[in-house]
Amino acid sequence: MTTDTLTLEEFTSRLSSLISSEPSLRNVWVTAETSDVRRAMHCYLELIQKNPATGEPIARVRATIWRSALARIESDFMATTGSRLGSGMKVRVLVSVNYHPSYGLSLNITDIDPVYTMGDLVRLRLEILAKLQKEGVIELNRSLEWTEIPLRIAVISATGAAGYGDFIHQLYTNPRHLRFSTKLFPAVMQGQQAPGSIIAALESIAAEEDDWDGVVIIRGGGATSDLAAFENYDLAANIAQFPLPVIIGIGHERDVTVLDYVANMRVKTPTAAAEWLISRGTEALDHLEALATEIHHSASAMISASREQLAYISARLPYLPQAAIDNTRKRLDRDMLALSETTRKRLHPEVSRLDMLAERLASSTASIIERRRHRLDSIGELIKVLSPAATLKRGYTITRISGHAVTSVSQLKTGMTIETILPDGTVNSNIL
Repeated sequence: MTTDTLTLEEFTSRLSSLISSEPSLRNVWVTAETSDVRRAMHCYLELIQKNPATGEPIARVRATIWRSALARIESDFMATTGSRLGSGMKVRVLVSVNYHPSYGLSLNITDIDPVYTMGDLVRLRLEILAKLQKEGVIELNRSLEWTEIPLRIAVISATGAAGYGDFIHQLYTNPRHLRFSTKLFPAVMQGQQAPGSIIAALESIAAEEDDWDGVVIIRGGGATSDLAAFENYDLAANIAQFPLPVIIGIGHERDVTVLDYVANMRVKTPTAAAEWLISRGTEALDHLEALATEIHHSASAMISASREQLAYISARLPYLPQAAIDNTRKRLDRDMLALSETTRKRLHPEVSRLDMLAERLASSTASIIERRRHRLDSIGELIKVLSPAATLKRGYTITRISGHAVTSVSQLKTGMTIETILPDGTVNSNIL
């Protein structure tokens, strides 16, 4: 059995005809993820689908947005999403299949549904915020208190960026002449490198934490589409947990990123960031000026009152010494009269009591002396009655040996000489 043999060109031409004639491959809405987005005259990219479990691509096809449709599609996309079409975005695209014998299979994109992409960006932002909320860090930076007058500001911005220049000019030409101290920590502020670059700048600032009152992250002048780089978990987590309060000024009033939900403050432009810092200093100066005015008024009132009092005293000063002497003399007279009366009232009862005590003392003393005299007389009579002389007169004698009275017969020995005392004399005797 023989079969026809085709050249490759014939085969690819037949394949191209089949694809181009198949209605189901024309103007079909397809969901995918963008990759390798490049722009020249036209926009070239790849559409891929990833395995949800592994993240590995399971389908891939080249796609093109021709110049004739590119301006319209990108304008609509940016107006809705606030971002320019880039890699890594979830999209819903209207495509038709093309097959070229030399370039192979590709898709021609004729429209993009920006609402679908917007929903994916919002979903990503909500997922990041939910994760930070679960980790308990989403409110940390927002709860930090600024110093009363934040004058030392660390700035994260692209070197030479117009927004940074506007910020510095506004800050250093403030009408109240507040003296700010700033330092630029340069970082990439757009594209895929932006999150890592800003995190590195934050780490440099953290190493000098004591030198700064706060951090300002600003970006001005760039395309709104570049804001997609800031929808990043790692960057949001770093700002949420940063030890100094952070101001975000990377977009315009209608542009919002996940960083605006975790930073201490969000402003719409770099200039607005400078104006807020100036307003803090201005408020402090106004408060100090109000206090100074209040102190001045209080001091003036006190000085005025003191002057009036001084004038009054000066007018009375010539008469004050004599008046003081007269008043003192009158007071002394009153005090002397009061003292005399008080003394008289207090001494009279005491004098009466002393008189009574004197009378009672004299009477008591005489009585005591009389009683003592009678007692002495009685003792004298008793002594007379009990004296040795009275005893001898009653017929008794006293016997002594060597001057000592004999009180017992056992004291007497043969040959001793004893002395016998009688009322009318003394007799010496020998014991045989």
